[in-house]
Order: sequence, then C-alpha cells, then structure tokens
Amino acid sequence: MRRALVVLIALAVAGCGSSSSSKPAASRVAIGPSFDTIASLPGAQNHGPPWDSGANKLQQRLRAIGLAPLPAEGTVVHIHQHLDLYVDGRHVTVPALIGIGPGGAFFASLHTHDTTGILHVESPTQAQFTLGQFFAVWGVPLSARGIGSLKGQPVHVWVNGKPLAADPTRIILAEHQEIALAYGPAPKRVPSAYDFSAQGL
Repeated sequence: MRRALVVLIALAVAGCGSSSSSKPAASRVAIGPSFDTIASLPGAQNHGPPWDSGANKLQQRLRAIGLAPLPAEGTVVHIHQHLDLYVDGRHVTVPALIGIGPGGAFFASLHTHDTTGILHVESPTQAQFTLGQFFAVWGVPLSARGIGSLKGQPVHVWVNGKPLAADPTRIILAEHQEIALAYGPAPKRVPSAYDFSAQGL
C-alpha cells in the first residue's frame, strides 16, 4: 500500500510548479488525482467531528504518503488557502498545528499554525499539492461521499464560492483559494473569499 501511496503522491506533485504570487486564485480549478486511502493511514481519525490536529502517528503518516518531515518550513513554494468545513450546517474548526511536530520539531509541507482555517503550503521544492494531501497529513478521511466516519450524504464543494462537481481530494491548491466543504446541508451562506491581507498573507 505504501508504494501505491507514494506513486499517487508523485502523480499529484507532477507538472508545473505552484506560484507564490499574491494574486487571487484563478476562477478555474485545477484537478489532480483522487486520494481515497486516507482512512487506512497510520493514526487516521476514522470518527466524526471534532477532529484534532492529527498529531498521533504524524511522522509515520507523512512517510506513508511520501512527504518527508522537514526540519524547517520550505520557502521555494509558499502559498496559502482558506478552508471552511461544515457538518450538518454547522461550522467545524480546522485545528491549529496540523502537520507540525511537537514543539515545532518538524514540519510537513502542508500545515496550519492556528484555528483560522488558513492552510500553509511551504515546500522546499517546486511542486503542486492537493487538498487530499492536506487531509492525509491531517489524518481525516475525505471523499465525495464523506468526511471522517460520516457517510451517506454527499460532500458539497465550493472553490471561491463556485460549486465544484468533483472529488474534493482532487483540488490542486492554489494561492488564496477559499475552499468550502459541507457534509449534509449547505451552510446558509457559502463563503466566496477570505481576507488574507488581514493576516499579512
């Protein structure tokens, strides 16, 4: 299984490098391969919300998906997205310190620092990354059919306020995307943008 995961990651990061410009994400969403094996990864959070930062077996999970634990945050690719997550119409917190080892001992190229929902993509090499890879780092199973252990209702997906009819794990992360996922009913207002400038990003 590990070899298959590494091949999948290699496919996901193949192609042209990500931009680190501060321009808003393009309206067209780039799509990569699906990532449907998160539930079998070490320390996977196969339950409903709330989900913690996924620190349990983080290093083992990173190695299983082909992402090396880094001694410091990468600087070759440095972009940010914002994730809003809803379950049955209620907003679910995206935890701080996803993808960061205890005391900052190591970093994944995909991580969070706080509970704002801002995703940090900070890689030491030119690469593209997908939302599926972020959820794999987090250890929360994600597909078009469910989140965590939640199954039976579709997962609705919006990027920059526009619905996307695709497996959410396939979304290639681009600078300043606003990504919203909802299991069950859609929220009353789907966010279409995020003020990254307020965070200095």
